[in-house]
Amino acid sequence: MHKPITNHQLHALMAEAGYDRSHAALARQVSRAGATRYGLVLRYDGASVYWWLRGRCPEQPVPELIAAVLGHRLGRPVPIAELGFARLAQVPDAETLVFPGSLDAAVTASAALWAKLSRPSADAAQPFVPAAAVDAGWRWHFDPPDHDLARSGSRRVDTDDVERLRTCQDQFLDLDRRHGGGHARTFLAEFLSRDVAPMLRGSYTDAVGRELFAVAAELTGTLAFMAYDAADHAAAQRAFTQALRLAKAAGDRTYGAHVLANLATQAIFLNLPAEAVRLSRAAVEGAGRRPAPAVAARLHTTDSTACALAGDLPAFRAALRRADRALDRDDGTGPSWARYFTPAHLAGTAMRCLLDLDRPAEALTHAGQALQLAPGNARTRALHTALTATAHAQAGHIDQAAALGMRAAGLARHLRSRRVQARLATLARALAKHQACRRPATSLK
Repeated sequence: MHKPITNHQLHALMAEAGYDRSHAALARQVSRAGATRYGLVLRYDGASVYWWLRGRCPEQPVPELIAAVLGHRLGRPVPIAELGFARLAQVPDAETLVFPGSLDAAVTASAALWAKLSRPSADAAQPFVPAAAVDAGWRWHFDPPDHDLARSGSRRVDTDDVERLRTCQDQFLDLDRRHGGGHARTFLAEFLSRDVAPMLRGSYTDAVGRELFAVAAELTGTLAFMAYDAADHAAAQRAFTQALRLAKAAGDRTYGAHVLANLATQAIFLNLPAEAVRLSRAAVEGAGRRPAPAVAARLHTTDSTACALAGDLPAFRAALRRADRALDRDDGTGPSWARYFTPAHLAGTAMRCLLDLDRPAEALTHAGQALQLAPGNARTRALHTALTATAHAQAGHIDQAAALGMRAAGLARHLRSRRVQARLATLARALAKHQACRRPATSLK
């Protein structure tokens, strides 16, 4: 007895494409697309399609392959959200959450995400999806490289265009560090949607294309970090994922590893230790044998934080030593996006990890170094000041904690950063445990 069709959206698309009476043909095309695009050995047949029509959802990248096969037959793009798979429909903006397989899919997903984030919305409560983050890291590692990025479009893109984008990237990075992620993220999304998306759809050589995708990845990674700092975790994850894909297209493994480390940092903030460790280890391994010392230091520092969150003291210390040794080798010649990372950032991370491991006295040994920041690092200064105050509170130094807490609250007034607010809330809870200091604690809320 046949079960009734429940996926009517897929059935309608198959009928429109002429596959409604040729399930085996669709299955063969999907298997062939998997072999061509990803080197996968897929053995789908008519029975597979039978179950897809009755609600079974194949794992990625198969929905993407189905959409591509149907789109090719229909002569138009078919978003995977239109395939009718219930499990994908449960995830808002599923197309921007997954790691795109093809270059065209990467450009389409990035442009859609940029356009959405350029319009402020009230859906920041959407969740971070741990499995999708780990899947993106896996596919960044193991999907085949893009061999030719050359494209013919209506607008010619050259190296001068790319250099202009790099200047804009430096400016957006500076805005983020001085004012917090909530300050300019909508502006950056608008810039990406208005200026960068048409460039990606333009005309360029393979060499220019790789530079273009590289700077598009950096801009998207900055947008992701702004969203993360503003506590819009769904938007941040999607932007990190698309930045990862753009970096892969560019062949920029070190920036891809940096993005993966940022996904690990987001998992740390959300208290997901297992995912944080997986992502941070993947970032370290994926950066290659000899990344620039500043890049290596930053990656090992993230790994140390993930290990501390997981409660693994020996692994934390080992990763921190590797970060320290890498930073000792730094000569300032690494990529521009990594030059922000200094001994002060490493010291701040060490403090945070040691507090996670309930070692406030040891954490305070890093306090002096953690506050030796350049003037442009306004958000990091507020974070480290609040962190130092929390370490003093946990160590029982109430006067110092209250004084530093008031200083951190003053710094926070000039920032639009939910992470800074969360750090101040942690400090307020630490101070509230001491009855004699309830008044300073209240003032930080």
